[in-house]
Amino acid sequence: MDERKALLILHGKQATNDEVRAAVGRLRERGWTLDVRLTWEAGDARRLVGEALAAGYRKIVAGGGDGTLRDVAEALVLADGQASLALLPLGTANDFARAAVVPLEPDAALALLEQPAQAIDLGRVGKQLFLNMATGGFGSQVTANTSEDLKKVLGAAAYLFTGLSRFSELQAATVELHGPGFSWQGELLALGIGNGRQAGGGHALCPQAKVDDGLLDIGILPAPQEVGGTLRGLLAGEELMVRARLPWVEIKSAQGLDINLDGEPLQADSLRFEALPRALRVHLPGDSPLLSRPG
Repeated sequence: MDERKALLILHGKQATNDEVRAAVGRLRERGWTLDVRLTWEAGDARRLVGEALAAGYRKIVAGGGDGTLRDVAEALVLADGQASLALLPLGTANDFARAAVVPLEPDAALALLEQPAQAIDLGRVGKQLFLNMATGGFGSQVTANTSEDLKKVLGAAAYLFTGLSRFSELQAATVELHGPGFSWQGELLALGIGNGRQAGGGHALCPQAKVDDGLLDIGILPAPQEVGGTLRGLLAGEELMVRARLPWVEIKSAQGLDINLDGEPLQADSLRFEALPRALRVHLPGDSPLLSRPG
């Protein structure tokens, strides 16, 4: 088996990215066989992962934003493949990569292929998997309503800009959550169920999450009587969140809850989230803060 052979599954929007093209060329000059395939529509990632495994690739690179990383990670696990995954973050937010301190420069990101892969957890809800985080409430509304044009101009700050400009429109959701030794009921403004730590362009809903502890971190922002007080508290750095760390959690909401799953919208009135321990091997920096056992 060729240890210096990999397939890059690249989001189609990055096909003309000169920095990526140059980084691929330099890796090849160091003796790597790095082939490239592009995704253009839903289902491409899963098809390309299947083709890669059948062709004998044991290292796959996901090049794109958080949604692309999720799609490739999910496809690898569902295919029950033995390949490891490297991340080439090319999105606007790059929330998982930033929390994991995966370099945003293509050369440095691709160099992680030469580091040992670490076994990490994934999250699962129904038949869908996620690498980073499921968010609900206002946080998912902000992500869904941030325009592509604004992201091009402001980058990750576009999510904060959209959130502040729409803060007066906050609608609390009434939910029930329960898991092993944990129960919470009430109105919330934001919910994070994290394998990773942040979402929506840097909002750290689960700041202590680890990707190799077999648990999901839960972060709940309750809805107080006075919304403006919540905003002032958040800006002042006050701890307003209810937190838990659980192997699984069930959520119910009579009016339904909008969930954002690493960029994938999901809506239901009853959901069960669970951690899948050591489901995927990923090339992360040895000192990544998401690892409970660095190195």
